[in-house]
Amino acid sequence: MDTTRRALLLAAPALMLAGPALALPAADQALVDRAVAYLQGLPTARGRFVQTDPRGSVTQGVLYLQRPGRARFEYDAPSSLLVVSDGKVVSVADKRLKTVNRYFLSQTPLKLFLADEIRLDRGVAVSRVTRLTDGFEITAQDRVGKTRGQIVLTFGDSPVQLLGWKITDARNAVTQVRLTSLVRAGDLDPGLFRAPYPQQPTRR
Repeated sequence: MDTTRRALLLAAPALMLAGPALALPAADQALVDRAVAYLQGLPTARGRFVQTDPRGSVTQGVLYLQRPGRARFEYDAPSSLLVVSDGKVVSVADKRLKTVNRYFLSQTPLKLFLADEIRLDRGVAVSRVTRLTDGFEITAQDRVGKTRGQIVLTFGDSPVQLLGWKITDARNAVTQVRLTSLVRAGDLDPGLFRAPYPQQPTRR
């Protein structure tokens, strides 16, 4: 799978870094708690995204999120990429070629946004909280795996809102996703989260 097709899986092993959790200063922990409360209070959402892959190629599209576990990232033409999480499996499909690769949701960084109960203190190590002019960033790694990499979540302030994320994978390749809008969505059509094309073996 090429870089573009991997992108919204966000490099499946990219969050994994074994190591101890770090104790954060109280002020940093307060920002983490605000971010978690915001994400926990966002059961459904829709919006648009702009993605920049490690080669500098820019694509964009529309996204839908429904916790727990469901997401859809549909790229605008001329891209034919579609990424769908049905709650357990993330399918990365090329609509033009009618090909699909599947991964367990638990293997991907999407699990951070889509968990029923969002936690950044269980299996995830927050290594840094960075204050920005109008928000903050949270850098985290998954402490379960063995592959190096990290995710940086960017939040706006007043009110808190998720603005995007950046993944650095084991090869130090960076994929960045910027959200140009993200709003509560109410009820979403269950068909949005149906896995595309016939079920194939899931990659482990």
